Amino acid sequence: MTNEVSIEQLQSVGKHVDSLSELLIQVVEDGASIGFLPPMMHSEAIAYWNQVVSPEVILFVAKMDDRIIGSVQLHLCTKQNGGHRAEIAKLMTHPDYRRKGIGRNLMEQAARRATDEGRTLLVLDTREGDPSNDLYTSLGYLEAGRIPDYAKSASGKLDATVFYFKKLI
Repeated sequence: MTNEVSIEQLQSVGKHVDSLSELLIQVVEDGASIGFLPPMMHSEAIAYWNQVVSPEVILFVAKMDDRIIGSVQLHLCTKQNGGHRAEIAKLMTHPDYRRKGIGRNLMEQAARRATDEGRTLLVLDTREGDPSNDLYTSLGYLEAGRIPDYAKSASGKLDATVFYFKKLI
C-alpha cells in the first residue's frame, strides 16, 4: 500500500463500473446531494455509470492502491453560444477519504482539462450548507446566486442550491 492518490481520466467505465457504483452508493448513503436519494440499488448505480462517458463528458477518478475513492465530471457545453464554458458535475469523495485533498485535486484536474479544451468559464452548483461550498470558494469560485427549495433530501426537506462560476482567464 502506497497511500498515494492518482488522478486519471477514464475513457469508459467498463472494468471500473463496480468500483464507481460502490463509490456512488457510499456518497449517496452518506447524504451527498448529487441527484440521487438513498437507498440506492447497485443496479441503479450501474445503469447511471454506463451512460456517463461521452465526447462531451470527461470523467476523472481518484485512485489509491488501485481503488476508486473519488470522481468528478467535466461537461463540455456543446451549444453554439457555449463553446467557451463547461460545467463541473458530481464531485464525489468516498466518506472514508474526505478532508485529504482528493476533491481539490479532482477539481484542479478538471479545471486544467477545461483550459486545455479552450474553455474560459466553469460553472457548478451544490446544496447550500454542504462542506463543498467551502472547497469551491477556496478554489476561487464565486457565488452567482441561490435557488430555494431546489433539491429534496432523504428526509424530504427541500434544500436550496448555490450556483458558482469561475473564470479561467
